[in-house]
Amino acid sequence: MFTAEGIPILVLVALAGTGIGFAVARAVMRTRLRVDEARVHDLEGQAQTRANDILELARKDAERLAKDAELRMKDDVFRKREDFNREMESLRTELRDLERRAEKREDAAEQRHQELQKKERELEHHLKKHHERKEHVEKRSRELEVLIKEATERLHDLSGMSREQAEKVLLERLEVEMTGEIASRLQKHEERYRLEGEQKAREILATAIQRYASSHTADTTVSTVDIPSDDMKGRIIGREGRNIRTFEKATGVDVIVDDTPGVVIVSAFDNVRRETARLALTKLIADGRIHPTRIEEVVAETQKEIEKHIMEVGRAAVEEADVGAPVHEKIVHLLGRLKFRTSYSQNVLQHSLEVAHLCGMMAAEIGLNAQLARRCALLHDVGKAADHEMEGGHPKIGAELAKRYGETNKDVLHAIAGHHDDITIDHIYTVLVAAADAISASRPGARRETLEKYVKRMADLEAVACGFVGIEHAFAIQAGRELRVIANAHQISDSESLKVCHDIARAIEQQLDYPGEIKVTVVRETRTVEFAR
Repeated sequence: MFTAEGIPILVLVALAGTGIGFAVARAVMRTRLRVDEARVHDLEGQAQTRANDILELARKDAERLAKDAELRMKDDVFRKREDFNREMESLRTELRDLERRAEKREDAAEQRHQELQKKERELEHHLKKHHERKEHVEKRSRELEVLIKEATERLHDLSGMSREQAEKVLLERLEVEMTGEIASRLQKHEERYRLEGEQKAREILATAIQRYASSHTADTTVSTVDIPSDDMKGRIIGREGRNIRTFEKATGVDVIVDDTPGVVIVSAFDNVRRETARLALTKLIADGRIHPTRIEEVVAETQKEIEKHIMEVGRAAVEEADVGAPVHEKIVHLLGRLKFRTSYSQNVLQHSLEVAHLCGMMAAEIGLNAQLARRCALLHDVGKAADHEMEGGHPKIGAELAKRYGETNKDVLHAIAGHHDDITIDHIYTVLVAAADAISASRPGARRETLEKYVKRMADLEAVACGFVGIEHAFAIQAGRELRVIANAHQISDSESLKVCHDIARAIEQQLDYPGEIKVTVVRETRTVEFAR
């Protein structure tokens, strides 16, 4: 039990203990704070040291980067300086070239100027002389006019005719005399031509060889492909037209799918492409799998087959023509392409083979090299295989291609370039090729033409002949290769008929277009009838 006096003592003791505890706690707290401050100070020192290290590393990196950048900049400057020096040297070279050209041009211009001055002086001299001659001629002309006038008046007085009457009589007499003279000269020339045996023999031989003919297959610009049913048209077109677009793009042709039952039309001016497209479409229809990938595969396969077929056809043509020395593979390929080329509906390869046979026969008959003649004739139209790819006519293109691919014989090159008279003909084989070419192209049936064109050409021939005075009838025969003209015997004499025949032939040459040549024959007949009673 505590007493009343002990309670304050206890309170004091408690208070003293609390104060001591508080003092001790503060001392502990101060100690901890000093420790924490020391630790923070150490951490700050470490951080400062690390920061200094980082700054030192950054400074070193910056110095290294600056040095690298400086080195790169120096390299760039050196490289650009070298480029600049090269460009300057090139410009200096060009400038020196331009200066030399300018000097040459100045020298040439100066020379031309001197030549022009010289020509001008000569021209002035000639003009002066011409002016003097002109004055002299004018003076003489006036004197002659006076003399002619006086002579004309004297002639009028002596003849009793006016000027118009005298001119009419003179012209009529001159026309009669000149008609006989012209006919006489034409007859003399014709006789002289007949005496030239070799030339006339060639003409007779060419006429005889016209009977030679072989069958020709003339292709057109369209091909038809049979289909098993009209449902196949939809498969050929494909969804939204993708199949037909792919096929046209791969082959380079136009595919026409219309209402015509049972067929699809392939159209192209390039016969090789058209044949490739026809065969490829036939394969696709037979296979039944028609889609863009399959179309491209079949077209590529067909193109290889066509190229192989072209080479086989070219080799067969060379072997059939028997042209002697080997022919370059590229020329063989061009010959094979001629199978798919037509000219006036005549197959060009068959035409070339026919010309080769004709030319070989003519060469053998006149004692020339038949094998060389066949070589000239076989290659004469080789330019038609490439005339749509190169600029120029097929004779020029053919000669260039033959020369490019190893053809060195001048007779062959000249025959190719000159068989259409594009150049001066001075080789005998070129004459033979031109003659055989005309024979093959102009024989009846070689080149198809419509009935309307044929009838019009025949009518034009007859109309040209009937336009001459003294012609009663004209008949075009031999498919338009010959024109028979019936002359009025009372209006045209025998000598005049020669001149009329010559004039008709020249008129046909000037007014009409035709292949080959046309023979004109004027017939004049006098019939005398008397009755005995």
